[in-house]
Amino acid sequence: MNENERDQLLEKVMLEYGDQLARLAYAYVKEEEIAKDLVQNTFIKCYTKISDFRHESTIKTWLYRITINECKDYLKSWAYKKSRMIEIYYGNERSAMSTEEEALKKWEMGRVKSSIFTLPTKYREIIFLYYYEELKMEEIAELLGLPISTVKSRITRGRDRLKQEVERREIYEQ
Repeated sequence: MNENERDQLLEKVMLEYGDQLARLAYAYVKEEEIAKDLVQNTFIKCYTKISDFRHESTIKTWLYRITINECKDYLKSWAYKKSRMIEIYYGNERSAMSTEEEALKKWEMGRVKSSIFTLPTKYREIIFLYYYEELKMEEIAELLGLPISTVKSRITRGRDRLKQEVERREIYEQ
C-alpha cells in the first residue's frame, strides 16, 4: 500500500469510526481529553501498522482492539496513577458538576448510562460494546480474546449489576 492509499484509508476510518472510538475510550478513562488523545494514538498506530493488518477481522474490530489496548496501557501507566493519587490527596476541587457528569449529559441523558460507569471494567466494556456499539457477542469475543460463554455471562452479570445500581440510585433520589 502506497502512502497516498494509506492517507485515504486513514481519513476514511477517522471519519467513520472516530466518534465511536472516542466513546469507547471515554468508557475506560472517563476523561474526555485523554480519551481523544488515546484515539489519536489509535489512528497513528493504524497508519503505521496498516500493512500488518491481516484482514482476519474487520477494520472496525481491529481499531477497537487497538483503542482498548491503548486505554488499558494508559490505566496502567504512572501518569494515570499519579493523577489519581493527587486527586485523592487534594480532593476533587471541581465545579458542582464533574467532567464525567458533563460528558454524560452531553453524550445522552439518563440514569442507566451514567450507572454504566460504576460497573467494573470487565462488565462496563462488554455492556458498552454490546448495547451502544451494537456489536454481536461473537465480535466482542473476538475483539477481547474471550470465549463466547464468558461474553454471555458478563453481559448477564453486567446487566444484573446495572439494574441494581439504577434501583439503588432511584431509592436515594426520591
